Amino acid sequence: MPGMTRRAGLVTAALLSTMAAAGIAQGGRQGRGDRQPDAPLPNIREYKPTSTLVVPEHLVPRAKFPVVDFHGHPPPLTTPDAVDRVVSAMDPLNLRIMVVTGNPGRISREQMRQDLEVLSASKHKDRFAVFANIDFRNVGPGFGKTTAEQLEADVKAGAVGLGEIMKDFGLTARKADGTRLKLDDPELDPIWLTAARLNIPVMLHVGDPAPFWNTFDYSNERYLEMALFPNRRCPPDRCPPFEELMAERDRLFKKHPKTKFVAAHFGWHANDLGRLAKMFDQMPNLYVETGAVLYEFGRQPRFAHDFFVKYQDRLMFGKDTFAPEEYPYFWRTFETADEYFDYYRDYHAFWKLNGLALPDLVLRKLYFENALKLIPGLPRAAFPK
Repeated sequence: MPGMTRRAGLVTAALLSTMAAAGIAQGGRQGRGDRQPDAPLPNIREYKPTSTLVVPEHLVPRAKFPVVDFHGHPPPLTTPDAVDRVVSAMDPLNLRIMVVTGNPGRISREQMRQDLEVLSASKHKDRFAVFANIDFRNVGPGFGKTTAEQLEADVKAGAVGLGEIMKDFGLTARKADGTRLKLDDPELDPIWLTAARLNIPVMLHVGDPAPFWNTFDYSNERYLEMALFPNRRCPPDRCPPFEELMAERDRLFKKHPKTKFVAAHFGWHANDLGRLAKMFDQMPNLYVETGAVLYEFGRQPRFAHDFFVKYQDRLMFGKDTFAPEEYPYFWRTFETADEYFDYYRDYHAFWKLNGLALPDLVLRKLYFENALKLIPGLPRAAFPK
């Protein structure tokens, strides 16, 4: 046996040497070597090959069960007509309730109050739930106590949660003394304690995808997005390190175990579900939603399927941007076993999607049951028992 082991080792070494000479990395793919093309090359936006793969497809224009969109940014609900237009887009999708988590650029108490006022007089008031929000600029002594009192007043006015607290919290928000406001700053503790006492969820968008912190070159799988949106790059002179930000977030979640935290966008760990699994195991007060990360699930359908099954009580559907034509991509990915189909936004992903074929029990929890549990005041009449 020792001779056999030594011989196997020699064979392996020879094979690796041959692979290296051919430009083949271990666990990787064969390199192109020095071969030069004899035709013009497209740029990154021009190369869109048409797949010749023929496989069954099952389009899903309507979700199998009624859905609560836990991460909604509808057009401003400023008039009854505006509300009617949003509901008319929701109905064909089987989107039953949209949680209004602010509109980018209009996140304020005034917006929340306006939404609540319009919805209270609407025939569609049971189709929406509204979250409060906070302006984290110029935090100084007494900010936490005053803001906690504001949050309590907002909940009495009709808000059923807090968020989406946007990514400037942790990234760019500054305290009154000019220093960066850290996520776990003790001045903010009264806010999280009040949310726990009021039994409302807190949804935070912390950071952005990790590749935004990586070197901005052709090896970065988000290169096109970062080229199209330069403000999404996170160089050291503009952003704190990614891991420093995540550490602050995790300390916050652990420091307040009675507060129900929802990490928006799967906590930006949909590309590393093992890391998120460890967080779930350590933080029983943590939930996530699926907004803007569908592309990650679709490239790991078996691993993601098993993750969704194991942690089915901690996951909620969320869409983020309100684009009715994009929701069916989520339904198809979650409900079918279809293979190799397009994603709706090419600068997020250069790969195709594959379906997870989630069981009905998991779909129900993802689509509505977990949201109803997290927000006890949501209307339940339209949902199956």
